[in-house]
Amino acid sequence: MPEPSTAAGAPESGTGAASPRSLAEALRARDDAALSALLHSRPDLLNPVPGDITQLATRAGTRASVVRALEHLDRFTLQTAEALAVAPDPCPYPVLEGLLTGGEDERARAALPRALATLRDQALVWGDEDRLRLVRTARELLAPSAQRPSPTGLGPTVAEATAGMSPTRVQEIVAAAGLPATHDPVSAVTALTALFTDPERMSALLDEAPAEAHQVLGRLVWGPPYGEVTPNPAPPVRWLRDRGLLLPATARTVVLPREVALHLRGGLAHRDTSPVAPPVPAHREHRPQLVDANAAGQALAALATVEELVKSWEHTGPPVLRAGGLSVRDLKRTAAALDTSEASAAFWVELAYAAGLLAGDGEADERYAPTPAFDDWRELPPAERWSALAAAWLPATRTAGLVGEQDAKGRTLSALGPELDRSAAPEVRRRVLELLADLPEGGSPDTEAVLARLAWERPVRTASDLRARLAGWALTEAEVLGVTGRGALSGPGRALLEGRDPAPLLAPLLPEPVDHVLLQADLTAVAPGPLRRPLADTLAVLADVESKGGATVYRFTPGSVRRALDAGHAAADLHAFLKEHSRTPVPQPLAYLIDDVARRHGHLRVGAASAYVRCDDDAMLGEILADKRSAGLGLRRLAPTVLAARAEPTALLEGLRAMGYAPAAESGTGDVLVTRADAHRTPARSAPVPVPDGPPVPDATLLGAAVRAIRAGDLAATAVRKEPGAGPSAGVPGELPRTSAAETLATVQAAALTGSAVWIGYVNADGAASQRVIAPVRVEGGFVTGYDHTADEVRTYALHRVTGVAELADDHL
Repeated sequence: MPEPSTAAGAPESGTGAASPRSLAEALRARDDAALSALLHSRPDLLNPVPGDITQLATRAGTRASVVRALEHLDRFTLQTAEALAVAPDPCPYPVLEGLLTGGEDERARAALPRALATLRDQALVWGDEDRLRLVRTARELLAPSAQRPSPTGLGPTVAEATAGMSPTRVQEIVAAAGLPATHDPVSAVTALTALFTDPERMSALLDEAPAEAHQVLGRLVWGPPYGEVTPNPAPPVRWLRDRGLLLPATARTVVLPREVALHLRGGLAHRDTSPVAPPVPAHREHRPQLVDANAAGQALAALATVEELVKSWEHTGPPVLRAGGLSVRDLKRTAAALDTSEASAAFWVELAYAAGLLAGDGEADERYAPTPAFDDWRELPPAERWSALAAAWLPATRTAGLVGEQDAKGRTLSALGPELDRSAAPEVRRRVLELLADLPEGGSPDTEAVLARLAWERPVRTASDLRARLAGWALTEAEVLGVTGRGALSGPGRALLEGRDPAPLLAPLLPEPVDHVLLQADLTAVAPGPLRRPLADTLAVLADVESKGGATVYRFTPGSVRRALDAGHAAADLHAFLKEHSRTPVPQPLAYLIDDVARRHGHLRVGAASAYVRCDDDAMLGEILADKRSAGLGLRRLAPTVLAARAEPTALLEGLRAMGYAPAAESGTGDVLVTRADAHRTPARSAPVPVPDGPPVPDATLLGAAVRAIRAGDLAATAVRKEPGAGPSAGVPGELPRTSAAETLATVQAAALTGSAVWIGYVNADGAASQRVIAPVRVEGGFVTGYDHTADEVRTYALHRVTGVAELADDHL
């Protein structure tokens, strides 16, 4: 391939200093700020804190750590690393630039310094610009092989493809290519490589190729570079194979050597590069006030939905599956109760769970129920209740969008189940909101533009498609929750993203709760806005919700009125309640309904015999016995006013109500039981903790301490020492000194007297060996106390655990 000249904008050459010979030397040359930045961006390197720079470099080159680092590269930075993986090792900057730009792509030329700086900061690339080196593990992961094709579409080099080929065959290829014979295969391969990398000679060789041979090369040049051949290939393929332009990979496949492909590509490692992030423009623009108003309406609906969901589970919540989670049948029932889809119901269930409002009760027959935190949440102002929900949603790793799909073992994922955590969800969710925040206020993007941007920022993770799906779910959830309005980020949503309390911004947008309803002659009541808590609670018992929206419509039925009477309200109380809270006169049909149900309510009494029915009207009891619908209750007359039943009291109550009667339950003393029993609550439960995406990002305090510890450990490991002996290991950094007990004691005593520092090898009580640089201040009782430069504190060490001691060079500290 042609070697392009150094581009403008290339990093300045480090000709003044020697190029580092290893990654450890490159890391050792960094200042504390750069070392801290590396540990911040790759927190897995801190678990545990490396003992010195050499350990840090070794850990930075491990496969798991390199894979994680590659996952966080943007597309062009990753393409730069991929180009380095197929470049010579080490690679001069002009060669790398040619692989990415072909000498013509100015955008890639301008973006390359940034990408290379990122790779350096991530400790994936080291060396000066004339000797750029990709970390060996990264090269192994990104370089092409027969089992793992490279994203570049390139194949192996000539040297790699001819490894294992017979010397005779190599000489035949050299001769067919018009090269002089050599004395050994190595020089033959070198000559063939030189031919394929010489533009003029390579062009002359290809000019001799048949037209069909160019078509074969055209199919392989951009990858995959492997092709199948028959035992007797066609003449064009034979022509290419004889001259080494195609080399055998297996008995039935050939491969296009990397050098040939690069010549045909004009020196490009990638067919298309993406040096610039795809823009995310505003697809539509709305007035910010309209966005906030729309988001506030969604927020209000979200509060009502969550409250309705949790309250519906406070008496008899759905059972917890043996494997954990909510059954498909119970999810369908919940969706029907909320008048929404199953996917939407799964989101609300997971949101309430993430906010700590729902949990399993922990009983033997475990069921889901509200937590005590739900009662506290209900007492908050609406804006603060929404803020609590949004604050739980943003960092949650539980992913409701997966509900209904199957895991790797073919099991269906259930809502509230244990397999819904996806550690990438919070980062994707936050990044989506950040892209919305970058738009002008009121601007909403096109979904495809958002997905394209996310795919550019994390191309490795996007390959699984999960990241794109998480982004789509994030946009949908933000809209229904009220974080966005009409696709644009709302004011409260922007505050949530910035870590501020969104409640003060949301509160003025929400309507004030009202303390009245409008009663209508068709046995309905219209709530013109959100109701105040006592009114809402009582009305929810007395009537059924018929429709929701800006105004909620309640319907009064015999069953709902009976429910209020069962809860301990008398008919007079209900009349007074409606008269007090209605802006319209109480309609006569509603008053008649209440009086009629109240007149019949409690006329029958049900108790435990297993169960019994008593009534002062023996004719009514006879009517019940004669009704065929009562056959399943097992009734028989014990006295003119008493019937006994085999059914349980609850079943008997339900059966008689299904027959059109209005029985009331009574206690063992004959008093009417009020069924307004306290709603079931779980024991105190904390909200689920999000599953972290790898090690947590360290704070500044931890980073500072880690950098000091690494520097101190490196000081101890690389200290220049004056060994008391002149053995072959004297003065070799990193090796534990070996001195006798007497020599050890004498050396540390002398250091304590002179105030100098010494280097010791120490084995602690657990048998772990370490190297320390200490300045002894006191030696007594078999212990030495001194300032430990490694730990940056005063410590005491047992002399019998010191393996040896050595004086430091005079100018070392």
